[in-house]
Amino acid sequence: MRRKKIPMRMCVGCREMKSKIELIRVVKSPEGDISIDDKRGKKPGRGAYICRNSTCMEKVKKSRVLERTFNQKIDDEIYDMLILAMNEGESN
Repeated sequence: MRRKKIPMRMCVGCREMKSKIELIRVVKSPEGDISIDDKRGKKPGRGAYICRNSTCMEKVKKSRVLERTFNQKIDDEIYDMLILAMNEGESN
């Protein structure tokens, strides 16, 4: 049998390649709304991936990588949602 290919994505914070399920996906919808994607990763729009650790999260917030990626201002509420999603992932 053939092995199933594991989808790899790059973290925008540390620039490391990791499997898609290890990362949190942030999405900018076609309407311009920013949100955190669910576990499936199927929301339409431009996506960016972030590791589930606090160092990457701090780096992303400090360097404003998401703002450059999506070409728009990111509210602090999105960063708070990211931290919650990161903490949820660590507890699972």
